[in-house]
Amino acid sequence: MQAVQLWRLSFLVLGLVLLGACSDNKMANVNALVYEQAKPLNEFTLQDQHNQTVTKQAFLNRWNLVFLGYTSCPDICPLTLAKLQGAYNTLSDNYPLQIWFMSVDPKRDNAAKRKAYIDYFNPDFLAVSGEHKNLFPLVRELGLIYAISDSDEQEYAVDHSASVALVDGSGAVRAIFKPEFQQGQVPLINASELIKEFKIIADYYPLN
Repeated sequence: MQAVQLWRLSFLVLGLVLLGACSDNKMANVNALVYEQAKPLNEFTLQDQHNQTVTKQAFLNRWNLVFLGYTSCPDICPLTLAKLQGAYNTLSDNYPLQIWFMSVDPKRDNAAKRKAYIDYFNPDFLAVSGEHKNLFPLVRELGLIYAISDSDEQEYAVDHSASVALVDGSGAVRAIFKPEFQQGQVPLINASELIKEFKIIADYYPLN
């Protein structure tokens, strides 16, 4: 009888150990939208601020934070890029990281204008753009969105996501960091939260 009880006790202890091990393997809860299976991006062709061709290869072997915007944006874009600059300063010593500013206003944002704009924040960041036929499919795959008017006016606004996409070192979307919405304020990411959650995600899904 004692042998049976001992066997049951041992089995129970083993079960608890295995359960604990499984629990330890779970990623901590985050507010970001995290894809358990990262979503691979298709090939694309854009141009950077030096008028050099940029393809999917630029994503490889590093973490990438991608933000949509345009250089005439009055608030969300400069404020978000400032936050991403702060995140980059905190994270880049321990994680291979690239920041992408993807202009969705190619009509006005030529390479020279994108360079002058991104240099204000960090000249090492990528400031890319391209024709809408190349931009829109990529933006959609990133889980982001933009809309632009067909107006002939020189001054116009561009609607775009305030979220930041996280692309892994294989060129696949791993997560999306969403902005905070507060009444009377523009939607912006929380830089401290992004830094904390980036570390959790990057440590749980290490680069190959």
